[in-house]
Amino acid sequence: MKTISENRCFGGVQGVYSHTSEICGCDMTFGLFLPEEAEHEAVPVLWYLSGLTCTHQNAMEKAGAQAWAAEHSVALIFPDTSPRGESVPDDGAYDLGQGAGFYVNATEGAWAKNFQMWDYITEELPHLLFSAYPLDEGRQAITGHSMGGHGALTIAMSFPGRFRSVSAFAPIANPSASDWGRKQFTAYLGKDEAKWAPHDATLLMKKRGFDGPILIDQGASDQFLELLKPEALAEAIAITRQNATFRMQKGYDHSYYFVSTFMGDHIGFHAEALYA
Repeated sequence: MKTISENRCFGGVQGVYSHTSEICGCDMTFGLFLPEEAEHEAVPVLWYLSGLTCTHQNAMEKAGAQAWAAEHSVALIFPDTSPRGESVPDDGAYDLGQGAGFYVNATEGAWAKNFQMWDYITEELPHLLFSAYPLDEGRQAITGHSMGGHGALTIAMSFPGRFRSVSAFAPIANPSASDWGRKQFTAYLGKDEAKWAPHDATLLMKKRGFDGPILIDQGASDQFLELLKPEALAEAIAITRQNATFRMQKGYDHSYYFVSTFMGDHIGFHAEALYA
């Protein structure tokens, strides 16, 4: 790994690092916040998956998460949202290609060579981090925003026992029924919608649910509500009687002003599960 930067932050260290990813076939960058307690012992981990157009920097710099993580002695991992580089395929649209990996393993066309974000997030990056840093692999939680909320929910439900809790800020809740999903799934996974189902939080909720608590915040004034489809996931939660809290936050939009407002609630929610 290459150290890009390390800064003292709320008693801990906010670092940015890069490494060569065999799975994605390019160099990948991630952020890692280690609270002060990591100097003496392994600490629990909260993964944060970002949304469309974002890199590791957006949440790391805008969400205010480090202060809350330091208070609760929790490490934060901020992965990138896609492979990047001159040799990596891209698209002119903001919602496909670099910055829009959708946390799936692409099987179609030129995308298949690099866009293996599911395996990167669930296999390669965890193996690298847990072997290199004082992180407690037995105490993990996961969250994310928008496309990252979609990724957090689908990954958590697909790996029973790995995560003690999952939360999301304005997740893309039903991508199989949304232009934020159908377009990307067709490009990355092909036209067979059966291959999309494992990456749709609403369908996964109906099929298997999650073996722990869930917290979801959605801005009631979100400009992308028609694309996010929160009502579909809320209905699935109700039908399956999932242990979940789903909050519509009056007046809030899709921005990091919204995310930062409720970040303390989410980290406190995860800390309760991680230290139970």
